[in-house]
Amino acid sequence: MLEVKELHAYYGRSHILQGVTLHVGKGEIVSLLGRNGVGRSTTCMAIMGLVPPQGSIRYKDEQICGLNPHDIARRGIGFVPEDRWIFPGLTVLQNLQLGMKRKDQTGRWSLADVFALFPRLGERSNVHGGLISGGEKQMLTICRTLMGDPDFIMIDEPTEGLAPKMVEQVGELIEEIARRGVSVLLVEQKLSIALKISQRIYIMGQGRIVFEGQTEDLKNNQAIRKEWLEV
Repeated sequence: MLEVKELHAYYGRSHILQGVTLHVGKGEIVSLLGRNGVGRSTTCMAIMGLVPPQGSIRYKDEQICGLNPHDIARRGIGFVPEDRWIFPGLTVLQNLQLGMKRKDQTGRWSLADVFALFPRLGERSNVHGGLISGGEKQMLTICRTLMGDPDFIMIDEPTEGLAPKMVEQVGELIEEIARRGVSVLLVEQKLSIALKISQRIYIMGQGRIVFEGQTEDLKNNQAIRKEWLEV
């Protein structure tokens, strides 16, 4: 589904991504772990075209490196940013409707699906986005992206600052996304949720990939966890 090779990115003169290589298969949940500041969010932004990338980014065997973000989105890639970009002056329902590419679209996700999975969003559908809780904003951000019916979605730090019960709900939603055939690249700092729901895991350190393996490989590698993760 996605293949990234030798990806580099800069902020001014700062060389943030230094040859990142990774891949995500169809319907797979892959976690990208690491400490703050190592380039995990920048990796997603470079794939999405929000940061100028250098290297190779192939999506469904098409080279998308250098395309505009809206062109990348139209190809079926969704991005849920870390800072929960919603429109605070619009209602929950209006935020969700903005995620739809077409009014008449039919896909894997509908408003009925979203409200069935998270009844609280349905209950708050006429409340302005700026007035809902942090956990509700996180769910709204993810669900709004799903309304665009992506085939591949990148989710950046979805559990940051959430209560344990909400963290569990986020994990269940990500697993449901994958069950519907959507590939997921999950940027996360909580090792527990990554180990629970991922098929494979990458760890970043200093702008590069320092570990790649199956979930069980990381469970059994205490040295890597101690060196590169905040555990």
